[in-house]
Amino acid sequence: MADASDLLEPVLALQQRIRDAVVAACAGQSPAESGAVERDDAGDTIYAIDRVSEDRLVDEIEREIARRAPVVLVAEGLPPEGMTLPRGTPRDRAAWRVIVDPIDGTRGIMYQKRSAWILTAIAPERGAETRLRDVVLAAQTEIPTEKQHRSDRAWALRGTGARAERYDWSAGRWDERALEPSRAATIRHGYATVSRFFPGARDVLAAVDEQIAGRVLGPSPEGKALCFEDQYACTGGQLYELMTGHDRFVADLRPLVRPILAERGLPMGLACHPYDVCTALIAEEAGVVIADAAGEPLDAPLDIEADVAWAGYANDAIRAEVAPALAEAIADHGLPATVAGAEGGA
Repeated sequence: MADASDLLEPVLALQQRIRDAVVAACAGQSPAESGAVERDDAGDTIYAIDRVSEDRLVDEIEREIARRAPVVLVAEGLPPEGMTLPRGTPRDRAAWRVIVDPIDGTRGIMYQKRSAWILTAIAPERGAETRLRDVVLAAQTEIPTEKQHRSDRAWALRGTGARAERYDWSAGRWDERALEPSRAATIRHGYATVSRFFPGARDVLAAVDEQIAGRVLGPSPEGKALCFEDQYACTGGQLYELMTGHDRFVADLRPLVRPILAERGLPMGLACHPYDVCTALIAEEAGVVIADAAGEPLDAPLDIEADVAWAGYANDAIRAEVAPALAEAIADHGLPATVAGAEGGA
């Protein structure tokens, strides 16, 4: 069985190839072409640009990673229980579970509005019991828009800290980049966001956001803004913004509005899944505090189906300032503190 560290270089190399393929495809397509709907999967809508990364994912992981030790690959478009690689390997022989989001932030990159990210995490394979807290290696690589000439990547092995590099397209090289979460003790004059990307109870999520800001900061003076928000529709991107000191607090509570949507006769919309947040290990190793909506260490089944609610705090001081207000707002708006079914999964 390969050590997890042996898988880092092939993971980073695979992400770089996917990045280059998506960048090339975007250069040759209009936003209308990239954004054409290919199919609707259970987890999310698959757009034309998603196919660029999907088409090479299985073959490359089989060739570059599974040859070192058998793996169970978990990703959208595959069976819910994942695919064992090399193909034909008995499932009980698999050493690792590899969960991948080939393009996190599809909507932003297909319209060339903002970077997307390739996310990968690896945990010892424990079948349906494998969970986010089992992840021992995580890596994410930025897919830049066409007008960018630099893109970043970050990775971590559990217990060894996080590292990052920036690629300069004009020079053709990677340079070290520091990961430095904000050391500020408050969200005042910083970015603090409650995610509400898509229709469906956005009014409730906005009200939660307003209540947090009001309790923590009080009313804004006339003509002033005491904090700001950034609705970056990409979980990997949100985590990276926390790692790099750009954001101080992010909460994605979308799964918690399910009961309210049911009362309104509406279906549950798109929420965060484990593959979206699978690189949380990097943020934690960089010093960011990642928790669930109840304030416990974030955990979830390492599958494609579970809904995940999470909160990220740049440091312990920010958590001490914001977490009580978050808990109060969740309760005041009648939201559950935990996600139904988060303790299970396939």
